[in-house]
Amino acid sequence: MTSSKQNLTCWKGSFPRIGIRPTVDGRRGGVRESLEKQTLALAKRVAQLISSNLRYPNGDPVECVVPETCIGGAAEASAVTELFRNENVGVSLTVTSCWCYGSETMDQDPLIPKAVWGFNGTERPGAVYLAAVLAGHTQKGWPAFGIYGRDVQDGGDSTIPADVSEKIFKFVKAGLAVALMRGKSYLAMGGTSMGIAGSIVDQSFFERFLGMRVESIDMTEFARRMEKGIYDLEEYKKALSWVKKNCQEGKDYNSPKTKRSRAQLDKEWEDSVKMALIARDLMIGNPALDAQGFGEESLGHGAIVSGFQGQRQWTDYGANGDFMEAILSSSFDWNGIREPFMVATENDAMNGVTMLFGHLLTHTAQIFADVRTYWSPAAVKRVAGHKLTERAAGGFLHLINSGPAALDGTGQQTAKGKAVMKPFWEISEGEAKKCLGATTWHPSVTEYFPGGGWSTRFETKGGMPVTIARLNLVYGLGPALQIAEGWTVELPKKVHDLLDERTNPTWPTTWFVPRTGGTGVFRDVYSVMNAWGANHCVLSYGHIGSDLITLASMLRIPVYMHNVAEDQIFRPSYWTAFGAQDHQGADFRACATLGPVYGARG
Repeated sequence: MTSSKQNLTCWKGSFPRIGIRPTVDGRRGGVRESLEKQTLALAKRVAQLISSNLRYPNGDPVECVVPETCIGGAAEASAVTELFRNENVGVSLTVTSCWCYGSETMDQDPLIPKAVWGFNGTERPGAVYLAAVLAGHTQKGWPAFGIYGRDVQDGGDSTIPADVSEKIFKFVKAGLAVALMRGKSYLAMGGTSMGIAGSIVDQSFFERFLGMRVESIDMTEFARRMEKGIYDLEEYKKALSWVKKNCQEGKDYNSPKTKRSRAQLDKEWEDSVKMALIARDLMIGNPALDAQGFGEESLGHGAIVSGFQGQRQWTDYGANGDFMEAILSSSFDWNGIREPFMVATENDAMNGVTMLFGHLLTHTAQIFADVRTYWSPAAVKRVAGHKLTERAAGGFLHLINSGPAALDGTGQQTAKGKAVMKPFWEISEGEAKKCLGATTWHPSVTEYFPGGGWSTRFETKGGMPVTIARLNLVYGLGPALQIAEGWTVELPKKVHDLLDERTNPTWPTTWFVPRTGGTGVFRDVYSVMNAWGANHCVLSYGHIGSDLITLASMLRIPVYMHNVAEDQIFRPSYWTAFGAQDHQGADFRACATLGPVYGARG
């Protein structure tokens, strides 16, 4: 399953780098001279730590830029700013083990995420500089994350403590996500779907909060490209052959009256494959189209996330987008194992952005789903005669949708004997085949999709730590994020079938239990469901709520619902001044005061 088309990626050009800013006391005559080598060495160790542990979306190690000399004052700070601009630096991390001149050495670029690590040692007051420069960032309205090790180290200690490393990683992952989104596009393939608010695409939100543009095409562009052969004709043959071999068909749940002929189903497979090729090419372009005489179409729209309206204008006419969305959102296809694309069903742009957040933080495929049903213990007992136990004892949520539930979500990838979802570069060919083997494709229900198409069906393995999230637009407030960490669970087959087949059985199912036991909406599973702000969510592998909170703070997006432990929350020091004992309220006040990163117009 080795890929022959790794150049077909949404990432063009070089990736943004991490700029490491070593700052020192600028006094000459013995002070600076005694610190220069030590501080540069500290910066290089941090760069090595980052490059050895973090990766870009394509799997390459994250690159860092370290200046040749330290920053002792404003002139050198300006020179480093110029260096970083030339070296495509998108994230800034200042490090020091000594006192420095705060506002003279600070990073003043208003668009680049910033953090400062002040070495906790007593020989030189690095922590004093940290406090001083953070006060300057707070006063000037350029928020910076403060990194301060819990334990005092000796001045010559070259180790980077685990708590410091954790904060560096958290900051860099979120900062890179911010830098990677800037200047890219969301591609709306169609318009508003069935009145779903998330598909009323708000261009101002993308521009002001993410630094992205919105590109839009009418769904007739799919019809034009299908009719005129504006897709890679050779790849289409390869893809269709692969589909026939690897995509096993399941039961046709249509009634005898609404079942479609074999010839029609075969045509729907052909159309579904063409749609997948076309959607990808619309997002990122394809040089093969230029060779076929379609130069403009070969360029794509520079999109790192997209959405397909589908219902109803397209699906009443042609094959639905289920195959297209599911296979593009997965980490493999006919070209082999590759980075998943972020494609939101029903053009739900807000869920699409949430998919993008999860992917940029984890590099894994994402599961788009309806937050369909809360199953209480009493309801399960009544319907299936089964008593829920262990994690599911308080009930669970049924996550299900016809669209882009990545096949990675089957849970067929493993690590240390446990079900996981991996970055594509860790997935084996055997694991990709197992994901395909655990998935069946069913003729879509004709009443819902008169134009036909194929719907995915699988059940997610239980026991995986996961996070569901959703970004909502709120009148008078703007964007706001909600998060729930928890686990997938499995049910006995008889119970699963009874519950699953009460709704559309041709769609993939994930049974999810949020972590509860706290206060407010996390007092029980029902309250989590009742407080969810929309009909859709995104499921990401791992407990990534803390990373999402860090990213949201960089984008000035408040988080109004989460079950992340307080000691795991990492935001800029600016937030503390808005309420040290009221973290949620402080988040809202800080975001409102600062406003969008890319301007308050609109």
